[in-house]
Amino acid sequence: MSSRPVGTATRGTTNPNRLRRMDRWIAAVHGRALRASGRPLAVDLGYGAAPWTTLELARRLRAEADPRCEVVGIEIDPERVLAARPYEEPGLTFRYGGFEVPVDVPPTLIRAANVLRQYDEEEVAAVWARLCGRLAPDGLLVEGTCDEIGRRHVWVALGPEGPRTVTFATRLGSLDRPSDLAERLPKALIHRNVPGEPVHSFLRDFDQAWAAAAPYASLGARQRWIAAVGALAADWPVGDDRRRWRQGEVTVAWEALAPRGGQREHAGE
Repeated sequence: MSSRPVGTATRGTTNPNRLRRMDRWIAAVHGRALRASGRPLAVDLGYGAAPWTTLELARRLRAEADPRCEVVGIEIDPERVLAARPYEEPGLTFRYGGFEVPVDVPPTLIRAANVLRQYDEEEVAAVWARLCGRLAPDGLLVEGTCDEIGRRHVWVALGPEGPRTVTFATRLGSLDRPSDLAERLPKALIHRNVPGEPVHSFLRDFDQAWAAAAPYASLGARQRWIAAVGALAADWPVGDDRRRWRQGEVTVAWEALAPRGGQREHAGE
């Protein structure tokens, strides 16, 4: 633990099952890449003061994607690493490090949840570039933010070439309107939720579609969400289908929501 990792320690708050929506999405959409890898490796970057989310990621990926998947939890606080070591098992380890991602093979997945939220917006592009540069050729970086108990979550998915999509996910029973998710936008977008920015227009249109879908509320929040997303897809590049919508998710192409005048360039440039 003598070399200094890249990055700064964050608050480290975490709760069991907090990242279930992100993990469920990862297993569903990236499981094929994990299975195709000769040595599937997933990194949980910045898991926090307790290793619960790393343990949960390992269990879900092994059960739903590939039982061979190795998982490494990485933390910049050495005390957190030491506290997590008793939870190690074959294929699950914890290491001291930061954005340099100290693993011996390029990972097929890097998950960084609630990490960049505590950095400045101007730092995001450089961190994305560094992390994407560590990925395997078919790798995926998932970076985003959620609330303390995982009811609302928004994340960006990036490949080695840069950002691809933005996913909004929520427990539908807790949602008053889709723009409630704005408070969980990742750092690259949260300060761009203002008139004239694409993400603001998207959330405005989503609220309008949600209001128009009010008659479906009698059938439940899930049916209302599905109807609203279906209407939204007429004007926005929604990249998933009803199977994901039923989970309280919607995924949109990054290019449609990318901030004007910044963060548009590929993370690798």
